[in-house]
Amino acid sequence: MVRQLRGVGLDFAETAPVRLVFAAEVAAAPEDVYRALAEETAQWPRWFTAVTFARPTTEGREVHLKGGTKFMETVVAAEPGERYAYRIDLTNAPGLTAMLEEWRIRPAGAGTRVQWTMAVDGPAPLRLVLRTARPGVGRSFRDAVRTLDRRLAARDKG
Repeated sequence: MVRQLRGVGLDFAETAPVRLVFAAEVAAAPEDVYRALAEETAQWPRWFTAVTFARPTTEGREVHLKGGTKFMETVVAAEPGERYAYRIDLTNAPGLTAMLEEWRIRPAGAGTRVQWTMAVDGPAPLRLVLRTARPGVGRSFRDAVRTLDRRLAARDKG
C-alpha cells in the first residue's frame, strides 16, 4: 500500500526524532560526487547496493530498495558541489510518517568529505528499529561511498 508522508523541509535534517548521520572521505572531487548523487540518478544501483532501481521524475526521483521498499521523492536542495537533499513523499514502507535524506559535500584535502543524514519520524517501534539498525545502515553507506569513489576514479582513467 502506498502512503503519503508528511511534507518536511530542510530543517528536518536537524530536528527529526531519528537522525542517522554518517560521513566518509573519498578521493573524488566534490563536483564529481555531486554529479553522481544529483544528476546520474539511474546509476545509483551500480554503486549503492541497497538501491535496485532509480530514475529521475519531474520533481525528484523514484527509488526502489532491496526488500521491495519504494519511494517517490521530491528534491528540496540541489546545490552543486555542496548539498543534495530530498524528501520522501510516497512510500510503501510501514510506519514512516516523515523522511528526508541530505547529502553534504565538502572539499577535504585532495578529495571530498561526504556526509549523509537520514532524518525520520514514525511511531516509537519504528524509531527503535532504526536506531538499532544504525551500524548496518552505516556499513551500507560506507560501502556505497567507497564503491562510488572507485567508479569515479575508473571513469576518470577511462
